[in-house]
Amino acid sequence: MADGVQRVASVIRLRPEQEDRYLELHRAVWPAVESQLHAAGITNYSIFLRDGLLFSYFEYTGEDLEADMAVLHSDATMREWLRVTGECQEPLPSAQPGEGWVAAVEVYRLGRPR
Repeated sequence: MADGVQRVASVIRLRPEQEDRYLELHRAVWPAVESQLHAAGITNYSIFLRDGLLFSYFEYTGEDLEADMAVLHSDATMREWLRVTGECQEPLPSAQPGEGWVAAVEVYRLGRPR
């Protein structure tokens, strides 16, 4: 994290029958969810969709990602948001039991030292 930013990307499958619902939820993300994300040190957060796959990317600017994620997931509103959106998703075959979004490995970044 030489530049003070940790990049985090992950992937999950979107249930085809839930696509409209998922997109509607994200057209009006709950303000408390966005506040919690900011408070957890998450910036530049995006979710992309292609061929039934959701790809998320965010940059973390805090000091302890694991601790900030634990705080984030302890919030009742965030837990409800994750429950509601989670009903629209299904894990990839490579996910471990109980795992939803799975980490994607960065293979290239423009300007990254070699």
